[in-house]
Amino acid sequence: MSSRPPRRVKPSLYVSVDIEADGPIPGPYSMISLGAAVAGRQDAQGFVPAGDPAARTFYRELRPISEEFVPEALAVSGLDRADLVRDGSEPAAAMAEFAAWVRDEAAEAGAQPVMCGYPASYDWTFLYWYLIRFTGESPFGHSGCLDMKTLYATKARLPLRAVAKGTMPRELLSRRRHTHHALDDAIEQAELFGNLMRWEPEPEV
Repeated sequence: MSSRPPRRVKPSLYVSVDIEADGPIPGPYSMISLGAAVAGRQDAQGFVPAGDPAARTFYRELRPISEEFVPEALAVSGLDRADLVRDGSEPAAAMAEFAAWVRDEAAEAGAQPVMCGYPASYDWTFLYWYLIRFTGESPFGHSGCLDMKTLYATKARLPLRAVAKGTMPRELLSRRRHTHHALDDAIEQAELFGNLMRWEPEPEV
């Protein structure tokens, strides 16, 4: 028998993040809004969802960083570019405030922060780029990211490309509307994440 002591499992605090952007990639295009909501905490004893994901949130609208934008992408958010240029938060200030909020929430939970999204790839690309570009570091590290779409595909034993919210059991979905407002959608996704983490599909016969 091995005498090695059991490995300590570091708890994770899952933070649901949704961003809206005016183009496909950061740099040439801009992240124009950022919403986040605490989704839950996981340790060696299991996962505990946030009681009300709308209770612990963060939201900012950001000033664009370039003059380039894709009109169709901008239209998704419903935000006005002229308003953002005039009144949007400076990206450096907004990302510093976001990073501080994440660290405060993680410290209070005694856990390491993990970003989660649906799907996470687009939101993480902008989020991580903005954090490194404007603050020099990320409270999530370089890989603290969990994709809800992959989580569902794995649990449901489905190919990833076969997954969409419309394919999921209704009980997994949030009753909140997906509005393309970054904070609304972050809260909606936090509820979806909590349901996914607790979901145990019926075994195949």
